[in-house]
Amino acid sequence: MKTVIIIQARIQSTRLPRKVLQDIAGQSMLQRVVSRARQASIPDEVVIATSTDAADDELAALCRASGWPCFRGSHLDVLDRFYHAAGHFGADVVVRISCDCPLIDPDIMDQVAAPVVQEQSPWNYAANMLEPRTFPRGVDCEAFTFDVLERTWREASDSVCREHVTPWIYRNPDRFRIRSVSQSVDQSAYRWTVDTAEDLELARVVYSHFGHDRFRCADVVRAFEQHPEWTQINAHIRQNLVRQKAA
Repeated sequence: MKTVIIIQARIQSTRLPRKVLQDIAGQSMLQRVVSRARQASIPDEVVIATSTDAADDELAALCRASGWPCFRGSHLDVLDRFYHAAGHFGADVVVRISCDCPLIDPDIMDQVAAPVVQEQSPWNYAANMLEPRTFPRGVDCEAFTFDVLERTWREASDSVCREHVTPWIYRNPDRFRIRSVSQSVDQSAYRWTVDTAEDLELARVVYSHFGHDRFRCADVVRAFEQHPEWTQINAHIRQNLVRQKAA
């Protein structure tokens, strides 16, 4: 069984232009995400899924220069892009993360993927960001079988499900075997995803604090407890949400 991490990435972004290429302690945000994804144990391969839009030519060139496997597909139909990327790389299980999560935790990726990759698993979709969520925003991760992705690709038709890849799955719990991955402590108030200049500033503060990229979620939480002023950097930012509650 081949497990592939697919990182969703594109150059254009409304709130923070070219955020995927923004510098975080000497490396681009995408480099940071790729590096941390490669620290996970379960996946066999880490690939980038970007669009065929001309604006993403620069991103594809970066992938070639860096030796990162890259698939280019639909600009707006991201579900279609993911489906063909997974097929291209022969994925039996897909682990989906976003390029704007430079604090993504490799151990959490393994934790989310584990229920799906187990032999004769009762689960074919797992995620750590379903409501009620307990993990910080910015370590979001989903794992699902290729069969689930193919079924979603065939059945999902509305624009939200095509753009955001997985809402069709968790909004239809009667169709899929869904595992919500949570933890005993609620850390959902932390916002570590990067959508704005303030979010980027916070990510830079965290990386500067550690001086390396081997830290984990628990390490970052401890650092925030030692530096409560960090939470004020992006406290006023409101998350752009896709409803993640099964309906």
